[in-house]
Order: sequence, then structure tokens, then C-alpha cells
Amino acid sequence: MTTLGMLELAAPKDPPLNPALRARIQRDFAPRWEGHWGGKFVLHGSQPGPNAVRLDGNDYLSVTGHPDIVSAQVAALTRNTEFVVQSGVFLLAQHPSRAFELEMANWVGKEDALVCQSGYSANVGLLQAIANADTPVYIDTMAHTSLWEGAHAARAPASPFRHNDPDHLDRVLAKKGPGVVVVDSVYSTTGALCPLREMVEVVEKHGAMILVDESHSLGTHGPRGAGLCAELGLTDRVHFITASLAKAMAGRAGFFTMPASMRYYVLSSSFPNIFSSCLLPHEVAGLRATVGVLQRADAQRERLMAITRRLRASISDMGYPIHQGTEQIIALEAGTEPETMRLRDELEARGVFGAIFCAPATSRNRAMVRLTLSAALTEAEIEHIEAVLREVAPIVQPWEWPIARRARAGAAD
Repeated sequence: MTTLGMLELAAPKDPPLNPALRARIQRDFAPRWEGHWGGKFVLHGSQPGPNAVRLDGNDYLSVTGHPDIVSAQVAALTRNTEFVVQSGVFLLAQHPSRAFELEMANWVGKEDALVCQSGYSANVGLLQAIANADTPVYIDTMAHTSLWEGAHAARAPASPFRHNDPDHLDRVLAKKGPGVVVVDSVYSTTGALCPLREMVEVVEKHGAMILVDESHSLGTHGPRGAGLCAELGLTDRVHFITASLAKAMAGRAGFFTMPASMRYYVLSSSFPNIFSSCLLPHEVAGLRATVGVLQRADAQRERLMAITRRLRASISDMGYPIHQGTEQIIALEAGTEPETMRLRDELEARGVFGAIFCAPATSRNRAMVRLTLSAALTEAEIEHIEAVLREVAPIVQPWEWPIARRARAGAAD
């Protein structure tokens, strides 16, 4: 069915759409839906069965269902009946959210923190508060979309710099002047690790500030899981840390740090914090319990890193071009959306489930199946992943993917 035909089916229950919107959908979306995707949503493959190996989530240390977390949530649900659902800016110091914020700040080694609805809200809200039209925001080209949207919300001029390239950042800062530099500690699509020490040195050289999104390193990296900044001893040289709490924390929230002196300024200027409701008591209780679980999870962190090293080595040896990352996120970058859907379907037919990432989460024609690893993977599951990727390789020929050809061309130069 055509996209316009789908719109017609919706007409009996909804008023007609504006002609301009209909034309935009037909121009921008219909070719993708009807052509590349073959009339089905690109992100939806088959339903995983009971024996599927799931590599499509972000619970890196497998804390979902941990008895300490569940007990805290149940206690909050059954005992805490005197609460008001309202914007987080109204919450007083006695509210459990405030204690949680201070625990998060202490965990990562900063003065203060704010908790909000999501990592997206955290990045948008913080950048809206610390930048404006006179503040250049320098963003790694692979940085999460929420960071770009934060610069947009601040009406700040956004200047990209080449991925993980401190020298290029140095040149851009020298040309345009100090502002806010924005990086991810571990990049969410490829598992690339930021050269954070070098980035901080460039920032300090130019008198700029730096924001580090630790969404994919909080819990998995650093002492007691405090993140990459803590692992590298850079916490006191980084101005702001943000993170989604839907990754290793396995919850539904986000947070960002700030100097204690900025707290009420941010509460008065950050729209996502002002205009979003607070977390519910059982969510806060679960997240507070999760902090304790993650701080004690050294064995799980070591296992996650061992699994990562093993699978990255074996997958690379099979000819898959995964050189763009090093951490627990593995990108199988097939390139076009049809080729990526084909790869996904071949993997799922054999019981391995990743997640397709494509535009706008990636650049156009750089779609991928992202595999996210977990400390809970068993030896049998790891062997199954390796066997499936080995079997699929001659079918999808990863050595001929665009990223592999580019790597060969670069090596030849």
C-alpha cells in the first residue's frame, strides 16, 4: 500500500491533513517506505523466541530484576502514598529525588546533579542553560542527537569537529574562540572510546568548557562504575557530566552534574526540567538501589570487558569491519538500509537479535546492526553468536561493505 493510501485509511477517524504535510510525507518518507523498506518499518524484524540471544538492549551488567532493586521498588509502591505528581522544580530537599541527585553527584565525583525524565532531556536542558546565541558549541560529528538538539535549543552556533580528533578541535577552537565542547565518552552507535585526556587538554588550552555524555560508560567503566572521567582521573577537569539512566542503570531517567552554585539558575532556565513531571517514587527508589548494585559490580564489569575483547577479536577475524569501536557496543555497518535489513534478517533467522540503526541515528547510507553485549552472556550464547556470524559472513560479505572498502583505501594511501 502506498503512503498516501495509508493516509486515506486514516481519514474516517481524523480530519484531512494539511496538503503541505501530505506533500512532505510523500516526498520525504514515501520513497523510503515503499522503496528501501519494502513497505515495513525498518526497525521491526521478527519476534525473538525463547532461545534467542538478545543483543538489542543496553542493560550491560544485567541488573534488571535484581532483588535489591525490585524490593526497593515494591516498598515504594506499597508504602509511599503521599506524593504529588508535579514538575521536578517544585520538589523540596526532603523529597527522595534530592537524595538521589546527591548520591549520583557523589558517585561520579561532582558537587551537585539534577535528575530529569531522560538522557535526551538532560542534554537538551543542560545545554539550553549553559549556552546561548553568543556561545559556540563544538560537537563531535558522532555525538548523540540530543547534544545537537541541545545546541539548537540554546540557539547556539554549533560547529562540528571530526570524530575523536583533538587536533581538529584545536584548530576549530583557535579559529572561533572558546565555548562549550561536547563529546560522548563511549559513542552509542560504534562503541568508539573518546580520547578524553587529549580533548580536555585542548579545552583547557583555549579556556573553553567541556560536557561529557557518559551514558554508555556510567556503570561499566571506572572505579565502582563511576565512568570514564573517573577512570582517567579527569573528573575535576571536566565541567559537566551527563548520562541516560536507561543503559547500565536499566531505568528510565537522565541526569547531569553542575556546580552547586548553578542549581537554582538551572531550575529557572532549563525547559525540560521546568516543563516535565518528576520521577515517581518507585522509579527513584529503584534507581537509588541500582546505584548500590552497580557500585558492587566489579566482577560483572570485568566479565563484560572480557566478553567484549573476545567477541571483537573473533568477529574481526571473520572479516567484519568493526575497527571503528573498541567497547561493548559493536557496529555491523552494512551501509544501505536494504543491505542492513538483509543482515538483520539473516541473523534473526539464526536466533541472534541486534538492533538496526539508520538515519537519523546514523549518517545516510551508514546503517548498521548494532550488537550490545552484556555480562550475563553465557559461554553457550557467546559460541552461538560466533557460529552465526561465521555462517552469515559468506552470505552478506562484510569485507565488501563500504566501510571495509574505505578502510582498505585509507590503508593504501
